[in-house]
Amino acid sequence: MLFSAATVASLLAATSASPLLRRQGGGSGLPKNATIPEGSATNETYQVVQDTYNGTSLNTPVFESVPQYYNQTFNSTNEPYGGASLIYGNPTKNGTNTTLAYAHQPAGGLLINKPTYTTKTNFDFQSLNLALNQEHIELDLFNNGLARFSTQDFEDAGLNADDRFIIEHMAVQEIGHSILISNMLGVDRSAKMCSYQYPYNNVREFITFCQLLTRFGEAGVYGFLNQLDSRPAAQLLLQSITTEARQQMIFRQLQGLPAQPEWFETGLPQSYAWTMLSPFIKSCPENNPRIEWANFPALNITNQPDVFQGTPGINSNYTLTSGSGRLVTFEFEQPGKVTGYDDLYVTSTVTKNPPKFAAFIGQLNVSYAPLMNVTNNTASAYVPESFVFYDQPQVVNTVFVSLVDEMQALTPYNLSMINNHTVAGPTWYFAS
Repeated sequence: MLFSAATVASLLAATSASPLLRRQGGGSGLPKNATIPEGSATNETYQVVQDTYNGTSLNTPVFESVPQYYNQTFNSTNEPYGGASLIYGNPTKNGTNTTLAYAHQPAGGLLINKPTYTTKTNFDFQSLNLALNQEHIELDLFNNGLARFSTQDFEDAGLNADDRFIIEHMAVQEIGHSILISNMLGVDRSAKMCSYQYPYNNVREFITFCQLLTRFGEAGVYGFLNQLDSRPAAQLLLQSITTEARQQMIFRQLQGLPAQPEWFETGLPQSYAWTMLSPFIKSCPENNPRIEWANFPALNITNQPDVFQGTPGINSNYTLTSGSGRLVTFEFEQPGKVTGYDDLYVTSTVTKNPPKFAAFIGQLNVSYAPLMNVTNNTASAYVPESFVFYDQPQVVNTVFVSLVDEMQALTPYNLSMINNHTVAGPTWYFAS
């Protein structure tokens, strides 16, 4: 696949609207002949990096590790922890299937000998079009926060030069992601950068919004990735969205939240991702391709748990007041509101029924809570006590909530069927 020089140039130029703050002070080490970065305090000292490192290449095993319950057999009544009977012991049969296409190649699979990294259907195009708009706003967002707030603002929030540098690096990653998707869509018809509007006024709010945006950006791709008609395009998109998953975790660390309390990541339908993204895109070039996913009526949680008290770090071990049994209060809009960039979209729903349940979407599950006090576009519900496996809570990390008219038994692959029953939302809920 060839990368267009014009695309590269336009994306690089786009970053100049929000100038990057260059690395300042507090570094973890500089070479012996390095100079102090411009803007650093003169009294800062830097660790000298040694010329050589006498370490191991980690190529040769040097010891054996035997799990505590290796080759022991359990059943559901004597498990040391839930699921142990599925992990330890000896299978009841040898399940090896020796049917091979050729040597060391199991029969099956969907290999394409000469892959073409382009869209095959309109479903592909509109899915990647949405993903590209997501990558563009992330590129602008990361640069905007770095340019808007001073070094002292970041320091006051507990974020040093290394923290600012990783945000700057993540902005550069978004250039690569945007170029990738632009090339798969076709550089002559792919969306270009828009203008944006953001809901933060300080560094902590900036970091929190970055975590939210990367969270639903990541989830919005997982929801359609394996449904793309173009498997080659899906492969490349997978290799970019896994980077975004790492970005989301880093922003949780910068917030001072538990880095990865979940066991599985969450997938969302495209219309859910677009509903959450669209309020932050203000205006776009007139030739940008229209995003043909639904905008559902807005949903707002009026009693979000407080996520601004953490101390930035690799991980933290505390629980927010957002576990099962907590009462959550909602406000929601009626359909028919003009929304989206340049007022080109109108919120709508397929169902004509009133909302009856709050759907909590997280990890592999959709759990429902009956709505209470549904009146004047407000409602409330208790966070359900639901589990992924055994005692692993479903509602952790930043989960997604929508209001629906009925309960459906949905799994990650067919979650888009929730669209036809969505009355309002989704929105995010801070759980940990």
